[in-house]
Order: sequence, then structure tokens, then C-alpha cells
Amino acid sequence: MMQFAPAILIAVLSLMVPLSIHKIQEGHVGVYYRGGALVSGYTEAGYNAMVPFVTNVYQMQITIQTDEVINIPCGTRGGVLVYFEKVEVVNRLAKDHVVDTVRSFGVHYDKIWIFDKIHHEINQFCSQHSLQDVYIEKFDTVDDRIKEALQKDCTEYDTGIEIIAVRVTKPKIPEVIRRNYEEMEAQKTQFMIATERQKVVEKEAQTERARAKIEAEKAAEVAYIRKQQDIMEQQAAQNISSIKDQMHVAREKAQADASAYRLKAEADSNLALLTPPYLEYVKAQAVANATKIYFGNSIPTMFGNMAFDDKKR
Repeated sequence: MMQFAPAILIAVLSLMVPLSIHKIQEGHVGVYYRGGALVSGYTEAGYNAMVPFVTNVYQMQITIQTDEVINIPCGTRGGVLVYFEKVEVVNRLAKDHVVDTVRSFGVHYDKIWIFDKIHHEINQFCSQHSLQDVYIEKFDTVDDRIKEALQKDCTEYDTGIEIIAVRVTKPKIPEVIRRNYEEMEAQKTQFMIATERQKVVEKEAQTERARAKIEAEKAAEVAYIRKQQDIMEQQAAQNISSIKDQMHVAREKAQADASAYRLKAEADSNLALLTPPYLEYVKAQAVANATKIYFGNSIPTMFGNMAFDDKKR
């Protein structure tokens, strides 16, 4: 029997080693249950060893993951049953919370904090609002509402779960109601088109009025400028005429002043000449100019006749 012991040992080892060596994927950590009890600590990605048949290993993702919750029924405040086909929750579990979260909520912690919580929040939302709110008016707020509610509870219970984003698809409503909404949307679209067309027409009319006003103001400004130009030209002509008149008056005055000055100067000069010697000189010249000299044989007769003629007169 002892001779088979080495062979039995080798067989057991060859069976145990493959079962004890396991691989943890990148982006995950390994947590272990030994005899039903969670082992403190975790292993990193790569090859690790454990005791087979006694220890169970679970890989916990610590990178960003997306959980999809599908086909969620809910009833509106008015009693209409609608279905949300899919809600996607982007989340991440912090590495340092892995062991505590698994110990408190199990390896399927996301069922409690994401899947079940999504159902609860969707039904809360529907029960508080009408179909109009759920389907149209407040549908755009559902994402943020669910994200805030999930994160609030995860933080309050220190789960280490980070809710990054929530995406909610449009709910399915009864076919009859859906057709009515489609007709309403079509009418609303037509009304919006008509309203926008009216705005365009009003805008064009406003633009035309503004253009006409600008052209009228431009014409008025041009007319005003031309009028001002004419006035300035007339004023310039008047100024030129006034300057010419002033120049003529100044020239005539200068000529008159020069003539008066010349006459006064001549008078003063003549007055200065009228001295007694000058008067005697002028008298002598006058006598000399009046003296006549006669030559010939008939001079006595001529003077006698002249005397006789004078007596007759």
C-alpha cells in the first residue's frame, strides 16, 4: 500500500493545484468566502491561489459599469399603466469599500441599491404625476431625479457606490393614447410652423418698415444737407459781394483821400509861393507878356487911327 502513496499524492496534487489556482480579471478584485464566512481582504487582478472545496472566490468589478433595468411597470396618478422599457445606470464601486459592501449586502449588492431602487423610484415618480407629466411635461427630469435618489441612499449607507449617470427610455403607453398624443404633437407642430411663419412675415414687414424709414431719413438728410449747402453758398456769395463793396469803398476813399491830400498840398504850396517878391515877379512876367513891339513906317498912322477908333467908341 505504501508503494502507491507517492502516486496517490501526485494524483491529488495534480487535481488540487488546478482547482486552487484562479485568475482575477483586470478591473476586478477577488473576495473569498471560506466555510461560508467572508474573508477580510481581497486579491488584485492576476493569478491567485486558494484552498479548493473550502474557499469560494467572487470577482467584484471596480471599474465603471452599466446596469440595465428593463420592463418596469408603473401606474400614473390617473391610473394609466405604462412601462419603462429600459433604465441604464452607470456606476462604480470603490475598491476600498468592496469587502464592507459585500459583507453587508452580498456579492449582488447592485440588486438592492440599483435594480430594486430603480423600480421603487420609477413607481414613486409615476404615482405622483399624471400621464401628461410622465410622458411629456416632466419626462426630461426623470434622469436627474433617479440619479439623485440613488446617490443619496448609497451615500447615506456608505456603500461606496458612485452613481455617474442615469438614462431612461421613453415609456410605453396604451396605443390609443399614443395615437392621440401623436395627433396632438402633429397639431402642435403645425401650430408652431404657422406661428413661425407669421413671425417671419412680421419680421419681413418690420424690416421693410425699417428700410423705408431709413430711406426716408436718408432722403431728408440729403435734402437738409443740400439746403444747408445752398444757404452756405448764398452766404459765401453775400460775403464775397460785401467784401468787394468794402474793397471798392476803401479804394474810392483812398483815392478821394489822395486827391484831397494832393489838392491841399498844392494849396499849401501855392500859399507858400504868394510872397511879395514872387507877386512882383509874376506881375513883371504879365507886363512882359502883354507888351507889343511894332516895326515899320506906318507906326504913327496906326496909332492915330487906333486913337480915332477909341474916340468913336
